[in-house]
Amino acid sequence: MGTYRFETMEDFMKAQLRRYVSVFLLFFAFLCGAAAVTHYSIPEEMEAGSVVANLATDLGLDVKTLSRRKMRLDIISSKKYLEVNKETGELYILETMDREYLCSSKTATTCFIKMEVILDDPVRIFNIEIEIVDINDNAPQFRRDTIHLDISESTPAGERFSLSNAVDPDIGSNSIKTYYLSESEHFDIEIQTGRDGSKFADLILRRVLDRETQAIHNLILTAVDGGVPARSGTASIIVRVLDTNDNAPKFDKDSYKINLMENSPIGSLVVKLNSTDLDEGLNSDIVYSFSLYTSEKTQETFHLNPDNGEIRVKEMINYEDFRIYDMEIIATDKGVNSLSGQCKVTILITDMNDNHPEISIKSFSSPVKEDIAVGTVIAVVSVSDKDSGENGQIDIDISDELPFTLKESSDNYYELVVSEPLDREKVPEYDITFTVTDRGKPPLSDNETMTLELLDINDNVPQFPQSFYTIQVVENNAPGALLSSLTAHDPDLHENQYLVYFIIEKEIANTSMSMLFSINPENGNLYALKTFDYEIEKEFLFHIEARDSGVPPLSSNVTVHIIIMDQNDNTPLIVSPWRAHGSVVEEKIPRSTDKGTLIAKVIAIDTDSVHNSRITYQFLQNTDATLFSLDQYNGEIRTMRMFSYRDSRHQRLVVIAKDNGEPSLSATVTIKLSTVETALKTYADLTEVPLEYDIFSDLNLYLVIGLGSVSFLLLITILVTIVLKCQKAKPSKAAPPCRNSVISERNSTIADSTLVSNDAYWYSLFLAETRKGKLVVRQPVPKGARYIVSSIPRSTGLTETSDSAASTLQYSK
Repeated sequence: MGTYRFETMEDFMKAQLRRYVSVFLLFFAFLCGAAAVTHYSIPEEMEAGSVVANLATDLGLDVKTLSRRKMRLDIISSKKYLEVNKETGELYILETMDREYLCSSKTATTCFIKMEVILDDPVRIFNIEIEIVDINDNAPQFRRDTIHLDISESTPAGERFSLSNAVDPDIGSNSIKTYYLSESEHFDIEIQTGRDGSKFADLILRRVLDRETQAIHNLILTAVDGGVPARSGTASIIVRVLDTNDNAPKFDKDSYKINLMENSPIGSLVVKLNSTDLDEGLNSDIVYSFSLYTSEKTQETFHLNPDNGEIRVKEMINYEDFRIYDMEIIATDKGVNSLSGQCKVTILITDMNDNHPEISIKSFSSPVKEDIAVGTVIAVVSVSDKDSGENGQIDIDISDELPFTLKESSDNYYELVVSEPLDREKVPEYDITFTVTDRGKPPLSDNETMTLELLDINDNVPQFPQSFYTIQVVENNAPGALLSSLTAHDPDLHENQYLVYFIIEKEIANTSMSMLFSINPENGNLYALKTFDYEIEKEFLFHIEARDSGVPPLSSNVTVHIIIMDQNDNTPLIVSPWRAHGSVVEEKIPRSTDKGTLIAKVIAIDTDSVHNSRITYQFLQNTDATLFSLDQYNGEIRTMRMFSYRDSRHQRLVVIAKDNGEPSLSATVTIKLSTVETALKTYADLTEVPLEYDIFSDLNLYLVIGLGSVSFLLLITILVTIVLKCQKAKPSKAAPPCRNSVISERNSTIADSTLVSNDAYWYSLFLAETRKGKLVVRQPVPKGARYIVSSIPRSTGLTETSDSAASTLQYSK
């Protein structure tokens, strides 16, 4: 018989269909006379629309009459899988059929579908049987995808274990044929055949199991059927090896060395011991305990957790008390026949910097004098620390800003020594802080502060805020008036700081300073003892001393410059024109006087200071304001026009001289002018007349007499001045000079004048022309003294002095 290969399942099914139909048709033809049942055989799973057979041909029916005779199928089944084509008489598949569904019984070797073909006119019934032939359309399948087996590791080799078998709905050769097991060095299978021909497998233990080596074995069991092509199904076998207590607990290390810091908090973890037992369950549950070789001190200090092996601090640990703890730990499992293991634990206590360094003052001297010598020991201190190593090494320091230093005298003993000169006035006391620090990490420190008080010595002289005082005092002050407070400061203490003030005696013009001024010895208030007059005394220069009460006393002095300030207390004094009696001056002038002619010149002096002695002139009364003018600065009275016949022969002029003070003071002079019709020459004409020309008149006579007198006075003045300069006599400050003044004899004609100021003195210069020459007054005139009139020849300037005699004129205040 030849071998045929099919490319697809469809080709295979078609070939089978043709073979089965042919066989049954032959069989039907052979038995058609003996039976009335028509048999067909088709494979399962044929596609819908596939033709099974041509019933019209097989049953000998006319195809053309099938529709008329209402050919139909009556299937003895709950579902209609086949149908007849009335046009062609073909029996075809209406719905795919599954043999395993239609014939679910595994014992049935054949599967049929019975039906009847019914025709009318005439009625005929044909019995049809269709056999559904099995194909290999189902793979073997295990009832459970995973099979669990528990096998003790103590099970001997050769032990057999039943496995659930696989099932295949197909029959015959398409059913399960054999089993395969995945590769394993511990397991194998044996295939068994049941009475119904089914196949099943037993699992055989070939080698003893060790749970500690491999606790789980994963196997794959495969079932294969006999179909072509063959189909298979798999199941997972999980073998869990059951433990027996065959392993003792074992620690990770046989001995442990633990470094533990002292003062670790109670309850802190020291170490967690790890003991392993390869067994499982109760056989691997471990209980930890101290052995009998562990001391009671160790068991009191540390706590061992029996369940997890944690060793924790039970009591406070102090390195200074106990430094090493030894213990032996036992680990025991909970198996029936318990096994155990042990290890040694050594705990080394590490010193912690938990003790502060301490400082002790052994000796201390306070107070001390501020002039204590550099290098003197004023204190001795000692330091200590209970810790060890670097934690017990101590450094001691004081502030670098202090004038002290520390010197080590012996082990842990230090001396405090003065390193710089002390000054109580800068720092009266020192807070000396000793800071001790150990070298631990982190370092601990402590400090001790002591106060060093300094005693004062008299080492500071009194100091005035200024070295020179300028005090201004207004004249006419009240006696006893406070001028200023001159206070010195002494930074010393107590009697070294108590000051007494003195005026250093000095005589001025035979007058002692203590007669003019007084100072309060306790507070330095300076008082005036008299009323000062600026015109007499303008300044004073003396010294004041401040002396402390120390032993020996120290002192310093200061220069005081008293400046007397002027007040406007002097009334201007009119010195020209000269008034012999009263304040009225009578003058005669020619009526033919030209415009601008100098008629008279009013000169006043004021003994006050420059500002208060500035004098201005005004007309207080003028008979005819259009006739005369007055220069307000030099006091010159001049004609503004020539006299007319309408003008009165008598003119009355009242001139007021006012100073510049506040309030202003003044003086007045009355000038009566009389015009004459005589042939009297004017002053200008007289100067042009030669001296040899003799004009005998009253005016000339007066001028000659006056000139002679003034020349005589001038000569005397020059001689006196020369003598005084040769003797270099000093002027008296008690009688300061007053302002210069210029006067002329009445009836003299005044030509020019100049007023000059120098150092609060007024110098007055006026020139009077006569036939003999010029008159000038240039001499300081004190209050109440005389006015000196000097004569200068006409031919000389203001810088030349004539040899004429001088004359002295008195005036009333």
